[in-house]
Amino acid sequence: MSTTDPTNTHAVFKAYDVRGTVPDQLDEQLAQRTGGAFVSVVGAATVVVGHDMRPSSPGLAAAFARGAADAGADVLVIGLASTDQLYFASGRLGHPGAMFTASHNPARYNGIKLCRSGAVPIGGDSGLYEIRDAVSRPEQASTRTPGQISQRDVLEAYAAHLVKLAPVRGRRLKVVVDAGNGMAGLTAPVVFERIGHAVELVPMYFELDGTFPHHEANPIEPENLVDLQKCVVAENADIGLAFDGDADRCFVVDELGRAVSPSTLTALIAARALADEPGATVIHNLITSRYVPELVRELGGTPVRTRVGHSFIKATMAETDAVFGGEHSGHFYFRDFWRADSGMLAALHTLGALADSDRPLSELLETYTRYRLSGEVNSAVADPEGTLAAVEAAYAGTSGATVDHLDGLTVSTDDWWINVRPSNTEPLLRLNVEGTDEATMTRVRDDVLALIRSKKETP
Repeated sequence: MSTTDPTNTHAVFKAYDVRGTVPDQLDEQLAQRTGGAFVSVVGAATVVVGHDMRPSSPGLAAAFARGAADAGADVLVIGLASTDQLYFASGRLGHPGAMFTASHNPARYNGIKLCRSGAVPIGGDSGLYEIRDAVSRPEQASTRTPGQISQRDVLEAYAAHLVKLAPVRGRRLKVVVDAGNGMAGLTAPVVFERIGHAVELVPMYFELDGTFPHHEANPIEPENLVDLQKCVVAENADIGLAFDGDADRCFVVDELGRAVSPSTLTALIAARALADEPGATVIHNLITSRYVPELVRELGGTPVRTRVGHSFIKATMAETDAVFGGEHSGHFYFRDFWRADSGMLAALHTLGALADSDRPLSELLETYTRYRLSGEVNSAVADPEGTLAAVEAAYAGTSGATVDHLDGLTVSTDDWWINVRPSNTEPLLRLNVEGTDEATMTRVRDDVLALIRSKKETP
């Protein structure tokens, strides 16, 4: 099937980005047409284009650039880049951007993350579906004078900007970084060189390889942290950092080799942000620990709760002028970084807090941990809506419970809360549970899972 067939085009244009397998769903023809449609819909005079290390990425990015140039826009090609590096270029240079990456997906996938000038995201309700529809229409010759395609290196400027925003001073740290053969293998050495003597870097899997020979570049999955955990302990390191394929997410391992909850990092970074700007607003999605809004209030700030998803976080940050936002998925957003998410900037804030402390990371983070989270547990079900209704019927009547439907179903009591929400693309329900202690969390999690999986789809 041609990738410009409307049915196939609709399949790869998702709610937040373009994503599909190469070349059957996404090929250079579709990329080129998307470049032209992007220029038309956004009204861009100049476009910034970057790409990750996947084998298909250079060709797709070049095709997009040709399409954008044919539509009359000048194109600045920044080449190999992390997604937050592309956001930096869009923000600093003031141009819309396109990043070719499939983030943490397996090697056969690729995709496009699009943004307006200033790294403002483009999603389904903010232009992406208009671009999709323009791609699906019969091709017409452009009447505009073709633009110029040129190269632009922004890596050093990106690194300098991040280190200025979150300097690392204090005691020297030994840091293991697992790039997962992704783009942090390019960006981390340049950023850490600017930190200088404050850090001893122990690199893991820095070779750029979009076939991911060691493990998938998806650190939210515990099995992909195992190598890092072992290395941190073996090296007697102070901290371990893991990045996903396009390095816009960061996960942390403490000196004991234990994975750190992104909610804990959200609390840590929020505290730093509020120390610099007392009374500021901090965004958190509804899956983060309830300790995050509690801490923000205790420190004199204003917490604001949102749905899951970067478009909701960024829009709410713009509306409230929030200084920082955090998600349970390892995405961290910064007002001073054009409200965009940056795994590397989150890592620098964590290193800065640790370097300022005389305690090991495990002890430092105890300050920012009050409850026990389950992490996200997915279940395949035949009828997601019916299963959600069954969970609500079973738990909404719990004594003292409150119920809301901001994103799926959330039921909260003084001792625990649950959130069950459907996947946008699969017949899955995603469960998150938090309790005042491990026993409470485990009991509630297992009970809700038993109910959900009693409705499980049979093969």
